[in-house]
Amino acid sequence: MTDATVKGRPRRWSMDRINMAAVAPFVALVVLLIAGTFVNENFFSVNNLINVLTRAAFTAIIGVGATFVISAGGLDLSVGSMTAFVASLMIMFLNTGAVADPFWMLIAGVALAIVLGAACGLANGLIVTVGRIEPFIATLGTMGVLRGLTTWLSQGGSMTLRAADIETIYHPIYFGKVLGVPVPIIFIAVTAIVGAFVLYRTAYGRHVVAVGSSEDVARYSGIAVGRVRTVTYIIQGVCVGIAVLLYVPRLSASNATTGLLWELQAITAVVVGGTALRGGIGRVWGTICGAFILEIVGNIMLLSNFISEYLIGAVQGAIIIIAMLVQRSLMRRT
Repeated sequence: MTDATVKGRPRRWSMDRINMAAVAPFVALVVLLIAGTFVNENFFSVNNLINVLTRAAFTAIIGVGATFVISAGGLDLSVGSMTAFVASLMIMFLNTGAVADPFWMLIAGVALAIVLGAACGLANGLIVTVGRIEPFIATLGTMGVLRGLTTWLSQGGSMTLRAADIETIYHPIYFGKVLGVPVPIIFIAVTAIVGAFVLYRTAYGRHVVAVGSSEDVARYSGIAVGRVRTVTYIIQGVCVGIAVLLYVPRLSASNATTGLLWELQAITAVVVGGTALRGGIGRVWGTICGAFILEIVGNIMLLSNFISEYLIGAVQGAIIIIAMLVQRSLMRRT
């Protein structure tokens, strides 16, 4: 009997073989792209689509880190506040002029942002694992702490990058292009490729999914549950640091409202992308697709006259509820 036959009869193609939870985000993305063309003739222009992809960079990159945290059964509500905190400290450091050469000063600032992001992630991870506090409560607390520290550092105002020579060098990181491709899109691609490789192709990635599926079974299997969970928060912090590297040259400033509600957007992108909020299932490419979906929805609202652009937050909130209902329905079927 060959693979093409089952009990002497040809094997029929079946929809049951398709993982609809994994495919659904990409189907939704295609439907939105088609819908956008009917809403406004300028929607499918190259400039508009590139602008949409570029603006999705922050949600997409932070969402990759959130995919690891959520896949392991955790949650991080502090990413928006962490972005504001890291960005403010980075700008403060760049303004000190501690290094004479502006290029190396910028390199030092970049390293500082990544290290600070990782340190904030480590703090979250230790509070959750060593402190044994629920991720929701732990990161809700650090969200308030980091937002408060940012307000204190800026004295309620803004932190502005004053070094003109550094700003000139740094400006292309967000606004520049490489072979015609905007740099933020390259950041998205590289972050997603690395994230997908780690989650799908390494032992650590398998441990992340195992911990999210069943913490007890993972522990009995010899997996260091606490270490695996802590590292997911560090990965989340590093992704926040990468997002900050793109954010700072965009406005050359940061304040206490920077990153406001980014945690909602990141979690929504993860859930829309097919990652199970209860853990055990992680889809990096689905998260990237989810980030694009959120940005496209906002773009369509801006280009149309059907819904006020001031309702973008409400629509994003509705999307995560709908995504959870669809995800639960698909899981019940499988």
